[in-house]
Amino acid sequence: MKLKDILEIDFFVLLPVIALMVIGVLFIYSSGITSDGTLVSSEYIRQIVWASAGLIIALILALVNYRRFYDIALYPYLIILIPLLYTCIFGGEARGTRWLRIGIFGVQVSEFAKIATIIFLSRYLADTRLSANSFVRFLTACFIVFVPMGIVLIQPDLGTSLVFIPILISMTFVAGIVLRYVVFLGSCILLTGILTVLPLWQTYILRKSLPILVMLTNPRLIIMVVLALGLVMAIALFGYLKYQKRYFYWLAYIFAIIVFSLGASYAARGVLKNYQIMRLIVFLDPNIDPRGAGWNIIQSITAIGAGGMAGKGYLQGTQSHYRFLPEQSTDFIFSIFSEEAGFFGGLAVFALFLIICLRLLRITKITTDPFAAYICAGLVGVYSFHFIINVGMTMGIMPITGIPLLFMSYGGSSLISAMIGIGLVLSIYVRRYNYQI
Repeated sequence: MKLKDILEIDFFVLLPVIALMVIGVLFIYSSGITSDGTLVSSEYIRQIVWASAGLIIALILALVNYRRFYDIALYPYLIILIPLLYTCIFGGEARGTRWLRIGIFGVQVSEFAKIATIIFLSRYLADTRLSANSFVRFLTACFIVFVPMGIVLIQPDLGTSLVFIPILISMTFVAGIVLRYVVFLGSCILLTGILTVLPLWQTYILRKSLPILVMLTNPRLIIMVVLALGLVMAIALFGYLKYQKRYFYWLAYIFAIIVFSLGASYAARGVLKNYQIMRLIVFLDPNIDPRGAGWNIIQSITAIGAGGMAGKGYLQGTQSHYRFLPEQSTDFIFSIFSEEAGFFGGLAVFALFLIICLRLLRITKITTDPFAAYICAGLVGVYSFHFIINVGMTMGIMPITGIPLLFMSYGGSSLISAMIGIGLVLSIYVRRYNYQI
């Protein structure tokens, strides 16, 4: 890369990222201060090291032509599955997920699996962009994403596994997959979530049985309903094939969503661990267990509310300094930040993430290389999903999933993997007009 190319790096992406990392270090430091002003944590030092390393990696990747990853896309994807499986079996467990221990370091392999999956899926979608069979493209894309996602889910790491969904949806949408397939997947996921939560709401919040919800917890009724709806779906498909009437197709489409979601929601309730079920319950009502599973949400909302418009001032927060909020340097870093920086500080963080995501969308649109566009689309899915879920979790409008706030939360794996993504974006931007279709 020449000097003029270095000056072409997209600073509208790089500068907001640096600002978020600086904010993260400052408030990780704040989270380590006790009520008497004693510093009890050195996490901020490690975060500075990881942030510096991540920035160097991003700049190095900006110097490298991203097209080199096109040729080797399959290998990182296959290689990352090995430590994923190893971690699933032998990894040490901490905070509800498994880590690969390398000496004194702990690595969350699933964070890097997201990047490897994005690169390989981008290669596949770019290679098949002229294919007339959109359904096969969509099924193959689902397979590529669901393999690492399934391994991460088994670990168990529900939060990180969910990040693969926006990767799949955003990339297939930008790749021109027929919209009804993407909508089908999104609808199934949404309805599965609702049907999974409803029995918990009935048992712990409503505290009485509703006849219409009985089938969601009764295996025999579920089987009967699934078979009945499956029969209706088969009849609708037969009608569509024989008479070519579109309303038969849409009947089969809708019933397929219901059938899949019913089965998936029942399976989800069997797979979810007790602590994950409690997270869903306290999301519905934190006061169900205010000193147990609901404690984090209650204290997080308290911290954000205590910040008011302008905040209490840096190092003046009480929720963190009195150690009321667990995981305050990781999952709940936004709560600590909002207490000390207030509503206006929160708006600034919102603006920084918005700039990053809008810039990535812009690059997705202007690059002449489909492979590059799909990479940017996948990263938009990752960054926006992390932000929405983490901030929503701290505000009590999303379930606690253990997803970090990228660039700000303490953690080397999530920060380094996020900066690898930024490095790819910088490389793509510099060469956005170089590729000829």
